[in-house]
Amino acid sequence: MHGGRITFGVLGPVIAEDAQRRPVALKGPMHRAVLGRLLVARGRTVPVNDLIDDLWVAPPEGAVAAVRTFVAALRKAIEPDRPRRAPATLLVTQGLGYAVRCAPDQVDAWRFEQAVAEAATADPVTALALLDEALSWWRGPAYADFPDAAWPRADRSRLSELRLQAVERRAQAQLDLGQPDRAVADLDGHVTAHPWREQGWGLLALALYRSGRQGDALAVLRRARELLAGQLGVEPGPALRTLETDILRQEPSLAGPGRPDPAAEVLTRVTSAYERVGGGARMRLESAVGMLRNLAVTGAGGLEVAREQRAAAVAAAEQLGDPELTARVIGAYDVPAIWPRADDAQQAAGIVAAAERALAILPPTRPDPVRARLLATIAIESRGTRDPRPAQCARQAEAIARASNDPALLAFALNGVFMQSFASTGGSADRDRIGAELVGLASRHDLASVEVLGHLIRLQSSCAVAAFDRADQHAQAADELAARHERPLVAVFTRWYRALRADLAGDDRAERLYREAGARLDDAGMPGMRDGLLPLALLGMRLRRGLPPEAGDEDWGPYEPWVRPPVPLADVPDPPADLLAEALWCLLGRAAIAAGDPETMKRVRRALLPAAAEWAGAASGALTIGRVADHLAALDAALRTARARPCCWPGQTPAGWAE
Repeated sequence: MHGGRITFGVLGPVIAEDAQRRPVALKGPMHRAVLGRLLVARGRTVPVNDLIDDLWVAPPEGAVAAVRTFVAALRKAIEPDRPRRAPATLLVTQGLGYAVRCAPDQVDAWRFEQAVAEAATADPVTALALLDEALSWWRGPAYADFPDAAWPRADRSRLSELRLQAVERRAQAQLDLGQPDRAVADLDGHVTAHPWREQGWGLLALALYRSGRQGDALAVLRRARELLAGQLGVEPGPALRTLETDILRQEPSLAGPGRPDPAAEVLTRVTSAYERVGGGARMRLESAVGMLRNLAVTGAGGLEVAREQRAAAVAAAEQLGDPELTARVIGAYDVPAIWPRADDAQQAAGIVAAAERALAILPPTRPDPVRARLLATIAIESRGTRDPRPAQCARQAEAIARASNDPALLAFALNGVFMQSFASTGGSADRDRIGAELVGLASRHDLASVEVLGHLIRLQSSCAVAAFDRADQHAQAADELAARHERPLVAVFTRWYRALRADLAGDDRAERLYREAGARLDDAGMPGMRDGLLPLALLGMRLRRGLPPEAGDEDWGPYEPWVRPPVPLADVPDPPADLLAEALWCLLGRAAIAAGDPETMKRVRRALLPAAAEWAGAASGALTIGRVADHLAALDAALRTARARPCCWPGQTPAGWAE
């Protein structure tokens, strides 16, 4: 039983914790929505009718009774020690509504606001301590489990702005304390994720200058100017312009406390090509895509901005009516891709459609490399499909690239071949050969991102056959390359690998490592990988250890049809053609055994046979449901018996495991 003082969290998913920081079970999403809505009101009474309007687009019959049920369950959870029939003191009834009456320090958002306010007038040492702690309370976007609801929108926006101000105030405190290197590390991701905040750009440039990196400081200010002018059509404000002039002059006022003025260096001020010679729309579009390609590997914020602006660049190129320009703009974005589920399926489909249009109208005399890049783009962006067209495009792109003697083009084409290698299960050996060729190609031609891609592919392929000594080597190589070439997103994949490694070793830390890897994905800018992955990994771990799945409100995301398949099972579609296909087939096989459905068992068995020597899901380098051979054996045993029961699954739970 939970006892003592309850605290609430909204800086991330809505939660409650007891005095020992243990989570309080809040049941389902509607219970959390009621609690979140009452916390937004900050102690004010929320009428029942307002709650109903906020909880449902079209309120059902009995909505008032449902709200009362949610409130009663919440009271039981957050006031467990209240005597029977005693009036509530925390979640109270007021007239025709409800309110949460708690102290300001019982809600993380309220504590955060207070800490930021205190830091604004505190000395640098105190401000830094306050803000370090306050920013650590964030577990994701405010009210993260209600991204589309209207009721938290204003509060979320206000808290998000306050968080950005806190990041910048912390950086200022670090600069005031003579810690510019720490400020650089924090601000680089900040300006990438929020490129329109001139205060952030100015702080980053100043931090670089005080770190003895005058050239980098000027480059940052040029980058800010290009983004502001290119995306908003405005020039930087007077503060940034003055800072650039002061850096060029090495003004003594820029020196930080306890630091000498940076040593004078010989500088040649190189202005951008646009400032020097101008440039039309076509030049700007092609240059912008080059910048986006580089931005995409700088971190989560850069990846999200690049993804968004790439679609805009392609649309702009098509509007100019120049198929060759469109082809170059589409094909120039050769950012390595490792996860075969799109982060934005609608945008990916739009890119594929634009590439197909460009292919159809390109002049027949156009050089093959341009065509190859369009074909490779179609192959890479058509993820998780068994449509033969993208696979055909991948093969054509590879053939052109091998004849072109262009290593970057060949790497791009091979990435497309990799993305189209999931038409059937298994295939880790073929993907390992692709990874090996990419590593060799990249090391010969100094293609850092391609070399990272090759090692990650080989890591995944090694995991598929439980060759963990080999996988360790590729994880280490990828991490070393990432550190050397500043590729922060690589750690997302190697962190998941180390959680899987611990899981299969029976390490008690496995669940914690999985959860830490899942938390890293929350801010990685890769929803195609993030959605549903952590619950699926924990499910696989528990099933293999003979434990029942944990009851709760797991969001299985795109994996729901195979984790909790509908009846009849014949209606369940084939899993997407990707790194987790074997795992999803195995889950469907379990459901078929539980239901005694021989036709579905046969269907699953046929699909899994090519992967008999692999571990289901381990080709992802992130999770596994167990050895495919064991699942095939269970299917065979069930098919031989008159009554198929899940008890034939070694060490696992009976029917109803996913309910």
